Amino acid sequence: MSKDFVAVLMGSDSDLPLVERTLKVLSALGIAHEVRVTSAHRTPDDAAAYVADAEARGCKVFICAAGLAAHLAGAVAARTIRPVIGIPVDGGPLSGVDALYSTVMMPGGIPVATVAVGKAGATNAGYLAAQVLAVSDPALGQRLREDRAAAARAVQEKNAAVQGRLGAHD
Repeated sequence: MSKDFVAVLMGSDSDLPLVERTLKVLSALGIAHEVRVTSAHRTPDDAAAYVADAEARGCKVFICAAGLAAHLAGAVAARTIRPVIGIPVDGGPLSGVDALYSTVMMPGGIPVATVAVGKAGATNAGYLAAQVLAVSDPALGQRLREDRAAAARAVQEKNAAVQGRLGAHD
């Protein structure tokens, strides 16, 4: 029997510090996941084989982080009808703008949901995958609502602290 999970792929092991933000979100929300280093250019057969295997074993969403030419998410999207989320890595001479364009500019019929370049994008990739899964998992939906409420409380507490320090007036 297969267990639903998210597959997190990166084009290079140097992307791991960024991808750890995605993994932190998935772990905090109790979402099973796998992580692989695979390349659309250097190991295309391995990438294709992993996508087919992961899908057969219950992968529901693929998250792909890549920089520069950033073809990993598109290569994965070409092999599956599962949702694919692309994280453009913020490196190289164009600071990730090239990766953003490579990830977002997919041909019609082969979509890649692309998040922001860099850290915020890596965090949001985890949340977006969770939201996709929550469509059919009410318990996960509740965990997401609780996470948002906790984030709102944290902002409210920070505001109260600032107001207290400044002696704010009505």
